[in-house]
Amino acid sequence: MVEQRKPIPVAEAVKKVIGQAQLLGTEMVSLDQSYNRILTEPIIAKHPVPPFDRSPYDGFAIISKYSIGASGDNRIKFTVIDHIGAGSVSEKLLSGNEAIRIMTGAPLPKNADAIVMFEQTVESKDSFTIRKPFTPLENVSQKGEDIKQSETVIERGNLIHPGTVALLATFGYAQVCVSKQPIVGILSTGTELLDVADKLVPGKIRNSNGPMIAAQLARMGILCKTYGLSADKLDKSFEIVKKAAEETDCLITTGGVSVGDFDFLPAIYERLGAQILFNKVAMRPGSVTTVAVADNKYLFGLSGNPSACFTGFELFVRPALLKMMGAEKLYLPHTTAILGEDFTKANPFTRFIRAVYDGHTIKPAGFNKSNAVASIAKGNALIVLPDGTRGFKSGDTVDVLLLGVEEGSALWKIE
Repeated sequence: MVEQRKPIPVAEAVKKVIGQAQLLGTEMVSLDQSYNRILTEPIIAKHPVPPFDRSPYDGFAIISKYSIGASGDNRIKFTVIDHIGAGSVSEKLLSGNEAIRIMTGAPLPKNADAIVMFEQTVESKDSFTIRKPFTPLENVSQKGEDIKQSETVIERGNLIHPGTVALLATFGYAQVCVSKQPIVGILSTGTELLDVADKLVPGKIRNSNGPMIAAQLARMGILCKTYGLSADKLDKSFEIVKKAAEETDCLITTGGVSVGDFDFLPAIYERLGAQILFNKVAMRPGSVTTVAVADNKYLFGLSGNPSACFTGFELFVRPALLKMMGAEKLYLPHTTAILGEDFTKANPFTRFIRAVYDGHTIKPAGFNKSNAVASIAKGNALIVLPDGTRGFKSGDTVDVLLLGVEEGSALWKIE
C-alpha cells in the first residue's frame, strides 16, 4: 500500500528544521583562515580609527587663521618648511604663513589645523599661494571619525567576508574566534547512477547531485565527506547510511525518498529510530523532500531530481548548517522583481522557479521541470510563486530569492 503523506507549508518545514539545530562550539583560527567563517565573539575596536588626525589628501598642512582674506585678487603666500609622507611624523611646529608638505594618510602636524590640496595651490620652488580661506579642520580626517575606541564594530554571528577581514586586521586580530564547522556527508542513491567518469550506457545517468551539493557546500566554505553511490538494496543502503550518520553532523542523501518500489530511505529512517520532521512539503519542485533527526544529527533526504535537489538544499540544508554555526542571518536574500515573461502554469503548491535576475527584471532560466539541469547552471535566483495562484503575466511583480550571495537575510518568511 502506498504511504499517504500530508504536505506541510514551506515556512512550517523551515521552522521545524531550524528548531533542531545544535550549536557546534567554537575554535580559534588564524586571520588568513577566517574568511567565510562565522564570528562567535564581537569585534571590539581596540583603538580609534583613524588613530590620529590625518590628511586624506596630498597637499600642505597650514594654520587656517593665516589663510583669512585669501581671494583671487589677494593670493596669500605660504612657505614650505618640511615634508612628511604616510608613516612619518613631522617634529616641526608651524608659525604664521608656514606650511608642511604632507602626503595622504600622514598625521597632521602638531599645531596645523587644515589641509590645502595640491590642486588648490599655485606652487613655486619652496612656497605656494592660495586664493581662498580655509576653516579649522577643513580637509582633515579626524581621530576616531570612522570608529571610536571600544566600539562594537561587528556583532557575533556575522559571516566573515573580505571587509570583515580588513577590520580584524586593523585591530590586530591575528587569531579569530569562530564557530566550528559541521561535518557533512553526501550519499547519492539509485541503481541508475553512474560515476562522473563512467561511460554513459542505456538506462543510466551520471550522478550530478553529489558534485552539485558538494559545490553548494563549498560556496558556504564547508567541506564534505562523500559516501559514493548506493544501489537500491535496503540492507546495504542501511549500513551505508548508518555508518555515514555516525561519522557526520549532517548527512545529505539524494533520491530514495519517494514512494516507489526502490525508495528505501523511509524504511532506513525507521530502522535508525529517527524522528521524521516531515516527509512532504507543499512546494514544487521537491515536494518529497524529507528531513529526519537521529541522535541530534540531521538526515536530509533530498529529491533525486536535480532542480528539486538544488532547491531543497538552499531552502532547508543551508539555513540549518548556518544555524549550527551560530549565524544570525540564515536565509537567502529576498527581493522583488518585474516578471519578464508570462508564466501561466497553475501553482497548487508554492513554486520555486530557477531564474535569471538582472537587478530589475527576472525571467525563468529555461526548461523548468524538476529533472532539469541546464536551468540550474543558468539561474542566479529563484522566483517564488505562492500556492493557489496562476496566470502571472509579464510586468507582474514577483518575490525573488537571490542565490550565491555571501550573506543572506536575518528574516525570511513565505506566507
